[in-house]
Amino acid sequence: MKSKSWIASVTGLAIASLVLVSAPANAEYAYSRGQSKAVYDYARVISAYPVVRYVTVTTPVKECWDDVEYYSVRNRQPGKAGKALFGAIVGGVIGHQIGSGRGNDAATIAGSLIGAAVGSNSGRHDARVTDNQYSRPVRRCSTNYQEHQEERIDGYDVVYSYHGRKYATRTPFDPGEKLKIRVDVRPAQ
Repeated sequence: MKSKSWIASVTGLAIASLVLVSAPANAEYAYSRGQSKAVYDYARVISAYPVVRYVTVTTPVKECWDDVEYYSVRNRQPGKAGKALFGAIVGGVIGHQIGSGRGNDAATIAGSLIGAAVGSNSGRHDARVTDNQYSRPVRRCSTNYQEHQEERIDGYDVVYSYHGRKYATRTPFDPGEKLKIRVDVRPAQ
C-alpha cells in the first residue's frame, strides 16, 4: 500500500512541478505573441511641475474714426454756345444786308459763319471757370497689430513613487495625487 501512496504522491508532485514550470513559459509565450493583457496599477505622485513655453500672439485690432474729405468741382459758366449762335444770327443778318441778287445767299452764309466764329471766340475769352469747394464726412479705418506674450503649458514633469522606487516621466496633463501606470510583469531570461 505504501508503494501506491508513494507513486501517487510522486505523480502529484510531478504534475504540480510541471504546472509551475509551464505557467511562466506559457506566460512568456503569450506575452511575446501579444496575447497578454496589460496590468495597470496606481503610483503615488511626489511632484508635478508644469513645462511652460512662452509664445508671441499677434492680434489684429481694427481702429476706425470719422474724418472730413475735401473735394472741388470745376464749373464753366454757360455762354460759349449761346454767343456763337448769337454771332451767327447777327452775321447772317449783316451778310444778307450786304449781298444782293444771287450773291445774297452766299453773303448770308458767309456772314453767319463769320459771326459764329467771332461769337465763339468772344465766348472763349469771356468764359469763367470756377472751382467750388465741398466737404463730406467719411469713415476711415485701419488695422494695426498688437503682440503680447502668453504662457502655454506643454505638459508636466512628474516624479512618482512605486514600490519604494522613484521614477520620472512627462505627461500631457496634471496627474493629481495618483498616476495610473502600466506594470510590465514577465519572467526574466
